[in-house]
Amino acid sequence: MPLLIPVLPLLLGVLLATASLPELFRKSKEQFQFGSYAEALKTLETLDAGSQKPGFEQDRAALLPGLLFYRGCSLAALGRAEQAREVFEQFLALAPSTQLDPSRYPRSVIAAFESARKAVGRGGPEPGAEGGFAAAYAAFPRPSLAGSETPGDEWADGPVRNLLTAEERRAFTRQSDPVARSEFVTSFWSSRDATPETPANEFREEFAKRAAFADANFAQDEVRGSLTDRGMVFILLGPPSYSGRKPMMTGDDIADASGLSRYGRAEITGAEKGGGSSTTKLARIDKVSGPGTKVQDAASNWIEVWHYLRKNLPREIPNQELEFQFVTKVGYGKNVLQRETAVLTALERAKTAARRGQSLPRS
Repeated sequence: MPLLIPVLPLLLGVLLATASLPELFRKSKEQFQFGSYAEALKTLETLDAGSQKPGFEQDRAALLPGLLFYRGCSLAALGRAEQAREVFEQFLALAPSTQLDPSRYPRSVIAAFESARKAVGRGGPEPGAEGGFAAAYAAFPRPSLAGSETPGDEWADGPVRNLLTAEERRAFTRQSDPVARSEFVTSFWSSRDATPETPANEFREEFAKRAAFADANFAQDEVRGSLTDRGMVFILLGPPSYSGRKPMMTGDDIADASGLSRYGRAEITGAEKGGGSSTTKLARIDKVSGPGTKVQDAASNWIEVWHYLRKNLPREIPNQELEFQFVTKVGYGKNVLQRETAVLTALERAKTAARRGQSLPRS
């Protein structure tokens, strides 16, 4: 009988190793829900290690938010509040609008989660501290480049479009067969390799990681994450020093000074000029301009802010700090970059540098 004791941990390890990633994730959730917080944390560690193996990049991208969330919950429930807060900050970078039901989680989890939310909202534990996207990106696996890029006709319209010069784009369109396109792409990346004497092309590897992270986290409807405004900024500049989201309130929307009215100016004017008794007219005006006619729903209208400090900006950008605002508003769009002069100038400098094979590597 004693001979069986050391075999049990080995058998458990074999079971965990042979389980699929979704099965491990489901197991960790069940363990947490039944109060087995230490066991849940161990399962999540196994899941974390397994999802970082080559070939599981897409699975990890899909599992990462949940993995971070339940790791934070387990740590908080075990009384490891500081570690839980750090993990929740990484989670909130991926799912900033998440709200917890206090009736479903231990008080320690709610406290750690709210602490993380406050930290992310003010830019981290201390001004300028890196967290949020930076921490999530650091944990994101670097994708394998082996066979990862098939240069079809659409290659120039993919995430690489911000790196192509006008001449390179024209040259690529002149390649008429797969072999010629493949040779063009090989030459394209080689020209941006700052250390051609080494086996690795750090520029291409960093670009591929940023594009993969953007695809995993910034997708909008049918648009790839790397092709959105947030994806473009992330690829060119990397993770912001800190980020946060705030509801759009009256006065935030310069295109709608009335404060996100549900009714257009023509409808309001029509109500004011319409006939009828004074009572009828007032009721009509109140319907289109009174209480309840302004959209103040943070779940539908918000501003996401990315703040970059000097140390996180490419050396070709001279600014001491930069702020990027992405507006989401009903009838306007999702995470639309506000194209202010300083923002556009910085992005153009970053594009110019990247086209020369400069600045991109940072992680």
